[in-house]
Amino acid sequence: MLLAGPPPTAAGDSRKSDIRLVSEHFSQSPQKLSFYSWYGSARLFHFRVPPDAVLLRWLLQVSRGSSPACANVEITVYFRYGAPPVINPLGTSFPANTSVQSPFFIKMLQSNASINISHPAPGDWFVAAHLPPSSQKIEMKGFAPTCAYIFQPDMLVVRAVEVFILEPDVPLPQTLLSHPSYLKIFIPEYTRELRLELQGCVSNGSLGCPVRLTVGSATLPRNFQKVLTCISPTWACHLFLPSPPGDRWLQVTAKSLAGPHVLVAFRAIAALTACRPWNLNSQHLLQSSPNQSCNASTGLLPPSPGCHGLGRSSRVGGGPFCLVSYPVIREDMDVVSVRFWPADRVSVLVRPATPSVMRLYLSTGMDSGGSLTISLQANKTAITNNTLVAVCLNAASPFLGFNTSLNCTTAFFQGHPLSLSAASRKADLIIPYPETDNWYLSLQLVCPESPEECEHASVLVETTLSLVPCLNDCGPYGQCLLLRRLSYLYAGCSCKAGWRGWSCTDNSTAQTVAQQRVATLLLTLSNLMFLAPIAVSVHRSFLVEASVYAYTMFFSTFYHACDQPGEAVLCILGYDTLQYCDFLGSGVSIWVTILCMARLKAAQKHVLFLLGTLIFAMSLQLDRRGAWNMMGPCLFAFVVMVTMWVYRCGRRRHCYPTSWQRWVFYLLPGISMAAVAVAIYTSMMTSDNYYYTHSIWHMLLAGSAAFLLPPREQHTKPWACSQKLTCHYQICKNHRKDLYTVT
Repeated sequence: MLLAGPPPTAAGDSRKSDIRLVSEHFSQSPQKLSFYSWYGSARLFHFRVPPDAVLLRWLLQVSRGSSPACANVEITVYFRYGAPPVINPLGTSFPANTSVQSPFFIKMLQSNASINISHPAPGDWFVAAHLPPSSQKIEMKGFAPTCAYIFQPDMLVVRAVEVFILEPDVPLPQTLLSHPSYLKIFIPEYTRELRLELQGCVSNGSLGCPVRLTVGSATLPRNFQKVLTCISPTWACHLFLPSPPGDRWLQVTAKSLAGPHVLVAFRAIAALTACRPWNLNSQHLLQSSPNQSCNASTGLLPPSPGCHGLGRSSRVGGGPFCLVSYPVIREDMDVVSVRFWPADRVSVLVRPATPSVMRLYLSTGMDSGGSLTISLQANKTAITNNTLVAVCLNAASPFLGFNTSLNCTTAFFQGHPLSLSAASRKADLIIPYPETDNWYLSLQLVCPESPEECEHASVLVETTLSLVPCLNDCGPYGQCLLLRRLSYLYAGCSCKAGWRGWSCTDNSTAQTVAQQRVATLLLTLSNLMFLAPIAVSVHRSFLVEASVYAYTMFFSTFYHACDQPGEAVLCILGYDTLQYCDFLGSGVSIWVTILCMARLKAAQKHVLFLLGTLIFAMSLQLDRRGAWNMMGPCLFAFVVMVTMWVYRCGRRRHCYPTSWQRWVFYLLPGISMAAVAVAIYTSMMTSDNYYYTHSIWHMLLAGSAAFLLPPREQHTKPWACSQKLTCHYQICKNHRKDLYTVT
């Protein structure tokens, strides 16, 4: 099915194109790939394959930047029909009772690749791609070298425009020479069996039937196409397909195996066996009566063969009832959130004669972006030790063969088996990203050891059926996020505190509650180091600087208290507000510290304080995590400081600051602490050591500010701010005119 080489000219002879085939090309805008950390890191593409497609080819292209950081990396591309692929690159565990199929994927080491699929299923197809798993290192935007990997898939479809309609019980003559013949047959809903047979097959006038029939369409990750090869003329060439997918066209391709110039003729016959469901609608509920002796369930089940009136009507149209169809109410709760329940009742009555079937409508186009959850519970006293409630959940068609097998396999799909017994009266099933289709829940009472016990038994099974965006809303250590690709919506879990997995249930690397509390205390209490620059600022009458440090200490403390996952969380304001204020305070603290060291005049200094704060507010609104949005203004302040120091050095003809004690005991320690803080912030932080390294960053930033603040003015006394707040008469000195006035 999958070929790596170039596709054939058409689906037939390579030397001569088939005029019955047309090609169509579909493309989508490229996306930038990301290193994988959770499902939102994968880039999803949604295509729709038209009907009667005989060949599908994916053209995969990857382009990368020209910077030296752009190395050859392995790109993983996933393919799936009907729903987004369920991927697990990190090897984490899924929640209990989750049914997951291994996705089909390829790994690209080059810039181009192609995948061919013969006879693809029409409908939704999804392609997902991502880079290798991301490292734990926290890189600051603008400092670390980056490379852009752009991925674009194109879809080339070869479609048949001449398709023969195969009607039930009507022979269809066909002649094969060099090109295959394309047929299709419509399968009504609730078809019990399909029989395909080739009759009167002749090859160049002699007996024999060198024909290969390919029935059904290819799907990924698993393919359930049926292939029938007819070679020997001694036995009938036929194919039985139980429970084929209903209410759709079934593709059949006939190809000659006799050679390019050998004529093969045959007749194709299709026979359908109908399955008449007993529909429990409101009319049956109103007409049912407790006095009916032929049905103990008051008309809620199909009549038994001994019931004369309904028994005769049950065979009108060819055959007895083969299943009991329970009407299901679908309630749309929200985006990718649906609830199902049986009409007029909560429980489903399960009998041994025929399966009880519920149809779940998941065909709106948006239902494949969540998780389908099934929860069944039987009555405690209804199930005996020898009875078993067999359950099958299938897509496209219901499973009806409980009497012969319990493998839940239909014509083209493998279902999900469940069971209820005396030892286990409850069963749960979770299907992430279910295929876009009609799903059928089939239940039947079976007695493997003593079938006679099931003749008059029945069991009530309570059902809880729903489609949710995220299972349990991703739990306490995750966040359910709604993702979008063009008009398609799907959900995924973003985990925290070391929890991983599809629903944040894998605790192999999770932090304990004690570790979470220690991390919160480290990140919050480390901000108390700002009390040192606050005290120094007040002591030296730098009131504006002291207020900025106090602002930074307050919002950094409560931002990190709100930023923690799990139980150790305290949010006094919105998370986004606290984060913005924390980033703003950190940048302005560096800004005012450097300008204060420049020793500008009071008016100039305060104008730059205000102007820098406004610039920081604007730049953080543009890009909060951009490195140069914060470092740019700080570098400008550093240039101003160096300029003023050089100016003073030239005017005084002496190095500034003039005291060697100032350099040794204040400037050099402060500069060293600031350099170490910048090195830790830009290159040493990882997800594992974030709580320690970021706490050290807090202490180094506050400590460097305390060391770098310049000494007070010579005419200013220590704690002079307290003298300015008095309410009695005092002597005020004018330093310009040396005059004294009484106020």
